[in-house]
Amino acid sequence: MLYIAHTAGVPVEERQDFWRDVVSSAFVPLEAVLPQGRFDGKLRSTSLGPIDVIDVATTAHQARRTSRLVSAAPSDSLKLGLFVKGGGRLEQAGRQAVVQTGEMAVYDTDRPYWLDFDAPTRMVVLLFPRAMLGLPHDRVDEVTGRAIPGSGGVGALVAPFLLRLAAQLDDVEVRDGARLAGNVVDLVATMLADRLDLPPADPDAARRATLLRITSYMEAHLGDPGLDPARIAAAHHISTRYLHKLFSAESTTVAAWIRSRRLEHCVRDLRDPLQAGRPVSAIGAQWGFPDASHFSRLFKAAYGLSPRDYRAAVGEDGVADLARSDRRGRQQG
Repeated sequence: MLYIAHTAGVPVEERQDFWRDVVSSAFVPLEAVLPQGRFDGKLRSTSLGPIDVIDVATTAHQARRTSRLVSAAPSDSLKLGLFVKGGGRLEQAGRQAVVQTGEMAVYDTDRPYWLDFDAPTRMVVLLFPRAMLGLPHDRVDEVTGRAIPGSGGVGALVAPFLLRLAAQLDDVEVRDGARLAGNVVDLVATMLADRLDLPPADPDAARRATLLRITSYMEAHLGDPGLDPARIAAAHHISTRYLHKLFSAESTTVAAWIRSRRLEHCVRDLRDPLQAGRPVSAIGAQWGFPDASHFSRLFKAAYGLSPRDYRAAVGEDGVADLARSDRRGRQQG
């Protein structure tokens, strides 16, 4: 479930306590040190199985994880933060790093640290159990408190994926969360292993990281009717045969994955009351179905109703009719 918190409407004199409670709930217990002037902050977060994804934007302030807080609430977790806007100074384990826009940093929640944001900043943060990395603890400690470029190597895959993930926090379905969480941490582990010159902890991690990179690309281009295996393979410098092999290992096909995700987006838009006046054909075209008749046939095969009838069911009887049509669609699939 998506959690949202905003300082708007909170009296200025109450914002330090409010924001401390917000970040302590979303991350781990922290102290928030706000400036004397006005402070603004907005946070969105959701859970994907065992990991949390947090998108947070603030004006200047400090966040501190003190020894007292570590002792009172250990978590055995790591945080990976991508600086989307602005930057900050991170100190942990005797190291200080200036992390700038487009860069990332890893920090250990079971060691004291502080972050100093001296300007408006936006970060996308992953909070996940340390054990999920599958890398030696002492070696992971070598990369905490250091800036990691998001423009080269595996970092160039991680940074844009985190941005897309943050943009779709309210679209990620719970049933997909656990698998997605594993793939996300695999990608992070591959990035850290590369920086430490270590082999991947899991021999299959590189394959899953490649698949995650490919599906992120596909997700970003779902609206393009020309999205096909040849284009996807070329964009990732692999053969179409290897591309099909990757999806076969997931018990699906490239075409089925694209069709399913396109239809899921169409369903979301058809249910959206703010798009009630938008033509059904326009929704289909937006998500890669330019032929209205073809879109209608595919939709009915998946959900048991035409797109037009599906939308009508939302308006007339709501959840009950939709539940029946969803069940029928799953049975037919």
